[in-house]
Amino acid sequence: MRRFAQLYDALDATTSTNAKVAAMQAYFADAPPADSAWGLFFLTGRRLKRLIAPRLLAVWGCERAQVPGWMAEECFSLVGDLAETVALMIDTARAERRARAEPPSLSSLIEGTLLPLRDASEDEKRGAVMALWDSLERREMYLLAKLLTGEMRVGVSETLAIRALAQHAGLPPATVAHRLMGAWEPSAESFAALIRAGASDADVSRPYPFFLASPLEEEPESLGDRVSWLAEWKWDGIRAQIVRRSGGAYLWSRGEELITDRFPDLSGVWAALPEGTVLDGEVLAFEGGAPMPFSVLQRRIGRQKLTERILAEAPAAFMAYDVLEHEGRDLRELSLRERRAILQPLVAERSQRLGLSASIDAPSWEELRALRRGSRERGVEGLMLKRWDSPYRVGRPRGDWWKWKIDPYSIDAVLVYAQPGHGRRATLMTDLTFAVWSEGELVPVAKAYSGLTDEEIDELDRWIRQNTLERFGPVRAVKPVHVFELHFEAIAESTRHKSGIAVRFPRIARWRTDKKPEEADTIESLKALIRSSARGARDRG
Repeated sequence: MRRFAQLYDALDATTSTNAKVAAMQAYFADAPPADSAWGLFFLTGRRLKRLIAPRLLAVWGCERAQVPGWMAEECFSLVGDLAETVALMIDTARAERRARAEPPSLSSLIEGTLLPLRDASEDEKRGAVMALWDSLERREMYLLAKLLTGEMRVGVSETLAIRALAQHAGLPPATVAHRLMGAWEPSAESFAALIRAGASDADVSRPYPFFLASPLEEEPESLGDRVSWLAEWKWDGIRAQIVRRSGGAYLWSRGEELITDRFPDLSGVWAALPEGTVLDGEVLAFEGGAPMPFSVLQRRIGRQKLTERILAEAPAAFMAYDVLEHEGRDLRELSLRERRAILQPLVAERSQRLGLSASIDAPSWEELRALRRGSRERGVEGLMLKRWDSPYRVGRPRGDWWKWKIDPYSIDAVLVYAQPGHGRRATLMTDLTFAVWSEGELVPVAKAYSGLTDEEIDELDRWIRQNTLERFGPVRAVKPVHVFELHFEAIAESTRHKSGIAVRFPRIARWRTDKKPEEADTIESLKALIRSSARGARDRG
């Protein structure tokens, strides 16, 4: 545990990519295999499910530090992070009687103490946490709280962690990334297999690492000749791979979640595919030859039970745009042109729920730009541009795949609530709630976390602390005077939100210091956007 805490501090102390990779590589070289496995688990963005409610951790922290609840709340309002608050309180309270016990290893802590807490009583959980606090330093207590509440985040990307492990093992990063895909479980044995040279990838269900596109921020003419690029629609669904091997069929989401059982209506798709096939594509709600809004697909994503009615309202289809394996052979090093030549006959007429993402016939960039302007009417998010001679890469390397999205929706909204962010922003008010007008009142419609500069964040944070009207735990209600332009990708009616409206991927475009709050948008203007989107859907039908 102490070794992992030292790694955490080393990663937190630098912005250098090379320094981060070197720190992780040193950790893998020094830590026992079981600890390295769990370290890799967290470094690649995986987390434990919550074992203890934050409320209980706060109560026990007050008890251990011998401070009243009101003082803990004041500390939390300043610190902005429960784990940091608890660690600081306890460490300060025991400054004259610091424990000398050696902390457990990371693997023994998780496997021997933390995971068994899932089925333990509240008293047993309290006793275990109190005993651990006596053996941990402040940073280790902070990490323990993150582990217990399921909020562990480490400040590196999965790509960097894979690079560090690949350098440690002397393997290509693509090999390590592939072995980590799917249901990888941390253990000494699995870590040894992960870094073993020449090891076979025996898990027949394992998907390939996804190749992700970068946003196109310049005009497409900067990419060179139009003829060098495949253009296809950017579908608004769930990115997924169908894996058909050894008599089994598996549907994996980009988030490495096995979602086969969530789409029983796609069983005919994988049944029609030959053995040794892996397709990359998009799961869509699809009807009448056209995609339905993502909000329709969402109706079935979170449901425990898929009724006949839900399946009928949101029929699924798989839109294939790449083939990664054919007849058991890895095709990723072939060019996109070669892979498409294999994909087209592989997909053709196998199932009504399996389609090919077609190449868009537009000889010039200008003609393609004109087609892109009609994306919303087609129910898509814009265009994908892929270099015909590109292999299928890992992660998001720039240059070969671009997403040329349509311009976002835009509204002006008033800041009404704020609360601390996470990680490096845990002491700053960066989680912001915005509202629009409805019958003379401001109604919240969106939360946004990104889009402001560091200078704007500092300025707004100071203003929020000086202009708080009420507090609800970590949330502050502020004077409704500041207007912000928000951008988002989609809008739909929602029974889950008080406003009756849900927006997708909201972010701050700019701080409208030139506008007064009464000039912000209204609920009616947002409903007009929904009606416009619905008309486009009807026109497609």
